[in-house]
Amino acid sequence: MTDGALESFEAHRPSMIAIAYRMLGSVAEAEDIVQEAWLRWQAAAREDVRSDRAFLSTVVTRLCLDRLKSAQVTREEYVGPWLPEPVRTDTQVDPESISLAFLVLLESLSPVERAVYLLHEVFGYSHSEVAEMVGKEEAACRQILHRARDHIRARRPRFAPSKESHERLVTGFMSACGTGDLEGLKNLLAHDVTSWADGGGKVRGAARNPVHGADAVARLFLGIMKKVPAGVVPELAEVNGWPGLVLRLNGAVIDVISFETDGEHIHAIRSVLNPDKLARI
Repeated sequence: MTDGALESFEAHRPSMIAIAYRMLGSVAEAEDIVQEAWLRWQAAAREDVRSDRAFLSTVVTRLCLDRLKSAQVTREEYVGPWLPEPVRTDTQVDPESISLAFLVLLESLSPVERAVYLLHEVFGYSHSEVAEMVGKEEAACRQILHRARDHIRARRPRFAPSKESHERLVTGFMSACGTGDLEGLKNLLAHDVTSWADGGGKVRGAARNPVHGADAVARLFLGIMKKVPAGVVPELAEVNGWPGLVLRLNGAVIDVISFETDGEHIHAIRSVLNPDKLARI
């Protein structure tokens, strides 16, 4: 392994993590995939690599497709709703393609549809490059992309026109919960709002079914507030591209709450409480 090959791998590491995280919804698994890609990179014959970027993206994509085959069984056995692992982000990331709402939507695509859509629409690979990466004919990949686009368009999450308008709703939610203002909280919520909580069966009291409707969701969170241990500190933080809430107890993160808004109302709330998914926050 030459110094140049090592430098090239490290230069492409962020994009490999980005692909793997969006494919798998897990930072830990994305890091595992990139580590495995490193082993393949070390073993690769340099004369056979026409493009470092394409080679590494192909390896990561195919490893993710293999990982998703086994993940399907694991997620079917998961206790309660499964949500992606949240990540802290900065202003440079595309907020729509990394939002928790979008990652949840990707879960409804087949693994190959997910790969084709992400590689072309998010990472800008050509149709021919995508076909080579997933090991299919280009014409077949175009059809797969067409189906994936239709599915995404029909169910596309709502996005606020600005992070500022989104943040106003998040801070309003935090204030109403803190003061026990039921009507104020309901006014922030869309009438068809839904709340999900991912405790993975490891957090007592985490709802195992989605809660629907403004009144039910508002009462759910005010009820939760009555049971919150003393010393819990909420922090406004950018999570998966948008302002969200990080709750800490004695310094440790115990909950990350993401919001889907249109700038005027909150349409979805996703709480990740499973401690296995909070270690990196």
